[in-house]
Amino acid sequence: MEEARVRTWWRALRRAVAGPDVPPVRPPLDRWPRLAPYAGPVGLLVLVGLFAATLATETDRHLPGIVPILFAALTVAPLLALPRRPLLAWRLTIVALATCTFNAPPDAAWPWNPVLVLGSLLVLAVVAARVDRRVLVWVGLLTMVPVVALVDRDHRVGVLVLVLTLLVLGDLVRGNRLSRRALAAQTALSEREQERRAVLEERTRIARELHDVVAHHMSMIAVQAETAPYRLADVPDGARAEFAAIAGSAREALTDMRRLLGVLRSESTGPETAPQPGLADLPAMVDAARRAGLAVTLDAPAPAGGTPAPAGLAAYRIVQEGLANAARHAAGAAVRVSVRPGRHALAVRVENAAGGGDATAAERGAGHGLAGMRERALALGGTFAAGPADGGGYVVDALLPYDGEDGDG
Repeated sequence: MEEARVRTWWRALRRAVAGPDVPPVRPPLDRWPRLAPYAGPVGLLVLVGLFAATLATETDRHLPGIVPILFAALTVAPLLALPRRPLLAWRLTIVALATCTFNAPPDAAWPWNPVLVLGSLLVLAVVAARVDRRVLVWVGLLTMVPVVALVDRDHRVGVLVLVLTLLVLGDLVRGNRLSRRALAAQTALSEREQERRAVLEERTRIARELHDVVAHHMSMIAVQAETAPYRLADVPDGARAEFAAIAGSAREALTDMRRLLGVLRSESTGPETAPQPGLADLPAMVDAARRAGLAVTLDAPAPAGGTPAPAGLAAYRIVQEGLANAARHAAGAAVRVSVRPGRHALAVRVENAAGGGDATAAERGAGHGLAGMRERALALGGTFAAGPADGGGYVVDALLPYDGEDGDG
């Protein structure tokens, strides 16, 4: 355990001294794209000004030759590397703190020029907010070396306290940023999981409803197959055996469907004994919506040859959800419901005008109703589309085939 801990801290030291830099972050100017074109020129002017100010202060030390220019360049270089390479900027700062002290006035409180002092503090604050804690410990210790060695006793403690304060504040900023990122990622994950769960619950509900419809038809097949030999005269023995086989297969299918329903139905969901709704129940639902204050018009002529129960059930549920969405998001708007039967498909359309006011975030919900309507249409091999209308409002269109083929509507 101790050996592993030593190796961990040794890797952190190598990372601080000569390891790869921290990954770049999103530039703050991305939030203000209009200012981005001016950032480069303004930054260049600031660096030139700092270079000139540093050069002016270094002339007081009477340094020989081009040494003042080299010291001024070394003072400004960390600020140039700081936005994208903070660790490199800190390393250059340490070199500057160790070298830019020649011919300093003996009575000066600081052995460095003011630009280097302020730049070093800025670099240290940025590095503290970007690197992990182990690397930050080494950064702090190595930064304190030139402070302890070169700053006079009267100011040494104050400088060390300032350095330690910057390290702690930077680490708090980094921890807060990481916490916000983790919270945002967890929130996004929770939303995706909630959407996935809603879709799965809707599919399960559709499967249960289709089970009830199909089970009814299978029961009718079994009963008709068992009673057919008694309703027909002179039925050959071979035909009786075939009717018995049909009835037996239908009952086996019913048994398998009941087992499937036991898997789909949750423990908290009891058996549904009420008949599933269909097209014949649309007028009663529309009347209930009108009594609730929704202005609804219904255009749903009865199909000539009847509609299979799965398509009728899907049409009823789509209209039901469409009316609920109109009541939530377009209160007071007129709603038109159209269910037009074709030779092979039902064309369902729910259209509402623009509402009087915008719905609040709580009223909008998570939008799982549209996912449920789409699942019902696709389960029958149909199509589904929903979106804003040209003149305002919202339109929901679904095509529900009787036999899995696109029909005319």
